[in-house]
Amino acid sequence: MIPGLKGRNFVSVTDFSRSEIEQVIQLAIRLKTEFKAGKTHSYLAGQTMAMIFQKPSLRTRVSFETGMTQLGGHAIYLAPTDISLGQRETTEDIAVVLGRMTNLIMARVFGHNIVQDLARYAGVPVINGLSDFEHPCQIIADLQTIQEHKGRLAGLHAIYTGDGNNVAHSLMYGAARTGMHLTVVTPPGFEPTPKVIKESQEIARDTGARINVSNDLLKSAQGADVVYTDVWASMGQESEAQSRKAKFRDYQINAKLLAVMDSHAIILHCLPAHYGEEIDYETSRTPHSVIFDQAENRLHAQKAIMVALAAPA
Repeated sequence: MIPGLKGRNFVSVTDFSRSEIEQVIQLAIRLKTEFKAGKTHSYLAGQTMAMIFQKPSLRTRVSFETGMTQLGGHAIYLAPTDISLGQRETTEDIAVVLGRMTNLIMARVFGHNIVQDLARYAGVPVINGLSDFEHPCQIIADLQTIQEHKGRLAGLHAIYTGDGNNVAHSLMYGAARTGMHLTVVTPPGFEPTPKVIKESQEIARDTGARINVSNDLLKSAQGADVVYTDVWASMGQESEAQSRKAKFRDYQINAKLLAVMDSHAIILHCLPAHYGEEIDYETSRTPHSVIFDQAENRLHAQKAIMVALAAPA
């Protein structure tokens, strides 16, 4: 389907080249268009995907499970109580067993090392449905959404405001890979990991992208085409939620921010949203918002990833 991708893992956005990301996006758009026109697909007929969840999720479970069904395959949900990773069994043993019984593995986990170990030992394609370090499937859906609404990726000016978390990491890699300029804007002390800053800027040298980190939201947003945010406290950081509110309050997407951006700017949020914190409700419902297109595209982007990694030649 896409030369060179069959049988590979998707643990990090950096696992795909610029050309491969662009081809996956185009495949996602085609699958979406054909599905909405009533065409059925059987690319993964007879295949089974194991879905490992350490963290609960609405969009990740529904999009992957629905996607496998729409592609003719079957998905098995494995809850945290079904697989106690590293406790009842080693990650290596779980990976080997699932690799002998299924065709694909998707894992939504805490530690990034878990999904790396699954990929190392499974012998079948492993997809990172989220780890504390990266959220690559989300970013493929995000890039698809931007492509659909803006007609291109390269040369656009995007900003991300909020916590320098796993979403920010993958977005930095994705922007760098596709030639999209990105400034990640955080309160002091919440910047992305230095490793990701360094690596994404190195990647950007080959694509003409500019990847920057700032603490000044209004300055960074001047004339921007895209603004993206995420919750201020991610799953596992609930104890910090209250203290973060005071530190992040000037990093909200609202009417004041939109006023300095391009008049045709679009708003992204990977959801769930905490209205009144990282974005106010009114702004989330303006014509600028493509949040629910973005959420839907998790389905189509992940279908494209699964087809690219596992469909028979």
